[in-house]
Amino acid sequence: MTSALFSPFALAGVTLANRLVVSPMCQYSGHDGCATDWHLMHLGMLANSGAGLVIVEATHVERHARITHGCLGLYSDDNEAALARVVGSARRAGTAKFGIQLAHSGRKGSAQKPWEGAQALKVGQDPWETIAASALPYGDGWHTPREATEADLNLIRDAFVSAAQRALRIGFDEIELHMAHGYLLHGFLSPLSNTRTDQYGGSLENRLRFPLSVAKAVRALVPKGLPLGARITGSDWRDGGLSPDDAVAVAKALKAEGLDFVCVSSGGLIADIRTPTEAGYNVPLAAQVRQDAHIATRVVGGFIDPKHAEEVVNAGQADLIAAGRIYLDDPHWGWHAAKALGAEVPRPVQYARAAPAMWAPAKG
Repeated sequence: MTSALFSPFALAGVTLANRLVVSPMCQYSGHDGCATDWHLMHLGMLANSGAGLVIVEATHVERHARITHGCLGLYSDDNEAALARVVGSARRAGTAKFGIQLAHSGRKGSAQKPWEGAQALKVGQDPWETIAASALPYGDGWHTPREATEADLNLIRDAFVSAAQRALRIGFDEIELHMAHGYLLHGFLSPLSNTRTDQYGGSLENRLRFPLSVAKAVRALVPKGLPLGARITGSDWRDGGLSPDDAVAVAKALKAEGLDFVCVSSGGLIADIRTPTEAGYNVPLAAQVRQDAHIATRVVGGFIDPKHAEEVVNAGQADLIAAGRIYLDDPHWGWHAAKALGAEVPRPVQYARAAPAMWAPAKG
């Protein structure tokens, strides 16, 4: 049979071997924003996961734009050299194409690593001042951010452009802007976190103004043949927050600025909001965006069953399926998904003896 999930997909000037994407997953294992040997192992493993595209974790455009002291950045020559080493090695070892997610943490920055508490950094832990659309903390016990000024926004926009330039020099196949999960750009978009009364607050048009200016500036730099997109929020999962209709409007605005795709996620805006957990919970949101905004759409959220992912693509609800934790649990999940759907993906010759043709247990 022919699998929709394992069919090629053209995005701008890049053709992906299949519709599987490894979602960006923070590893909190960098050193002053620099990728380390952990990333060399992690991304090298995922390069042969069977996915057509692997996206490097949220990579921050300034030192104080990071979430934690361990997060990756692309704000210095050292950052660029370290990430180039890791991605170059992963490319040589594997078959996947590589993308990068550029981000600014906003009010969710200056935080502890998850295994250290995942709360705001305390005195003695080298906290830093955070900035956001409005001076509203992420949750109880979190730092109150400073409301970003026009001068701040100009510097942040320039930082996104500078990071994108570094990403181009490294040779990424795709670049995406992080406009979800409660970080800075999402913070401007949502009325729950943006209470400004100037040109950046109030109507959705105004709340879109700064994120769109970032998208426009990065698009002016990134060649048209290289896919540029954004991860957006399909729902804030709270009354008065962003809705699927808002996600359509955001996607249309991004498309008008020349972006090639959106990745639909949701939640993460406020500490006490609980996002659904059932498999594919973002699929209805993504389907609406794809249908109404007419833009290439990736969806993320709880995919563990290859047949479910196949159904989503086959039904036209999304063009690409992104998954994260399943690849941590099973780094060769893409191989197993292909087998379940009667498809094939490249395997390293060093692992050929574990393929169904050469190893009876793999035949199932």
